Amino acid sequence: MRIMDRYLAATWLRLLLLCQAGFLAVYLILDLMDKFGRFMRAGAPLPAVFEFFFFKMPEMLGQTMPFAVLMATLLALGALSRSSELTALRSCGLSLPRIVAPLLVLGFFCSLLLLLNAELLVPNSYQRMDYVEKVLIKKQNRDTFFRLNNIWFRSNNLILQAKAFDPDAVMLKGVTLWDLSPEMEPLQRMDAQRAVYGPRGWILEQARLRSFTGPGGVRTLSQLPVSLTLKVDDLRLLDNNADNLSFRKLRSYARSLQRGGYDASRYLTMMHAKLASPFAALVMVVLGIPFALRTGRTAGVARGVGVGVALGFVYFVVNAAVQSYGRSGVLPPLLAAWGANVIFILSGIWLAMTVKQQ
Repeated sequence: MRIMDRYLAATWLRLLLLCQAGFLAVYLILDLMDKFGRFMRAGAPLPAVFEFFFFKMPEMLGQTMPFAVLMATLLALGALSRSSELTALRSCGLSLPRIVAPLLVLGFFCSLLLLLNAELLVPNSYQRMDYVEKVLIKKQNRDTFFRLNNIWFRSNNLILQAKAFDPDAVMLKGVTLWDLSPEMEPLQRMDAQRAVYGPRGWILEQARLRSFTGPGGVRTLSQLPVSLTLKVDDLRLLDNNADNLSFRKLRSYARSLQRGGYDASRYLTMMHAKLASPFAALVMVVLGIPFALRTGRTAGVARGVGVGVALGFVYFVVNAAVQSYGRSGVLPPLLAAWGANVIFILSGIWLAMTVKQQ
C-alpha cells in the first residue's frame, strides 16, 4: 500500500507542478500584456516593472493553485483510469476512499500552504506591489491612506479621518474633519456620523462644528457641505485593498468597528474568508475525484481540461455570490465565508458515492 500511495502521490505532484507552472505563466503573460503598455507610457523604469510582477507572485499563486489542484486531480485519476490501474486496485478489494486518500492528504497540505501564503506573504507583498505601482511607476502622490482603524485624506487645508467606508451606500462613517491654517493651526473641527457623496460633492450629516477662532462655541447642523477633493474611486480601491489584509488585521479592524457601533459584516466576512478560501484546494480534490472517475476511461485530455475549467468557474462564481450576501449583511459572515466550501464538498462526496455504486 505504501508503494501505491507513493506512486499515486508522485503522479499527482508532477501534474500539479506542471499545471501550476502553466497557470502562472498564462496569468503572468496576460497581466503583462494588459499593464506593460500603460507602464511604459507612464515612463516606468524596467526594474520597477519587474519588481511589480515579482511582488505579485504570491497573489498569483493564491488565485491559480486551486485550479492547478483540480486539473492535477482530473488528469492523474483520468490517466490511471484509462490504463485500468484503478480497476485493478478496486478488484483487489481496495475501497475508493482508500485509493484516493493520498490525494486528499496532499490537497489538505496545499490548503495549508495557501493559508500561510495568504496570511504571511500576500499582505506584505501587496503593500510593496501597490507602492511600486503608485509611486515608482505612476509617480503618484499617495494622499489617501488606509490604516488598521482609520482612513486618512488631506485636501488642501482640510484633513479628514473616517472609521469606515460603505461602498454600496457611497458613505463614510465616523467622520472627523480638521480645517487648518497655512501655519497648520486648527481653525475648525467638524464631527459627523457620516459623510455622503452626492452631485454637490461630500456632505456631512448630523455634523457638530467647533470653531477655535473668534467667540468659539459648538454648532449642530443637519447637513454641512465640504469642499473635499476625495474621489469615490480612490475609496473603492482602498476598500478592495482590505481583501489583502491578514486575518488578524481584519479581525482587529472589524472589532474596532463594532465597538464604535458600526456594521462590520463586510469585514467579518472577509476575515472568515481568509480561513475558508485557502481550503478551495481541498474542495477541488474532493470535487475532481468523482468527475475524473466518471469520464476517465472515455474522455481525452482536452475534455478533462474543459471539465476542470468549468468546475472551477462554477465554484468561484458560487463562492463570490455567497460571500457578497455576507458582506451586505444578508447572511451571517461565517456561513457566507464557508458556505460554498461546504456545498461543493458535500456534492463531491455524494457524486463519489454514486461512482462507488456503479
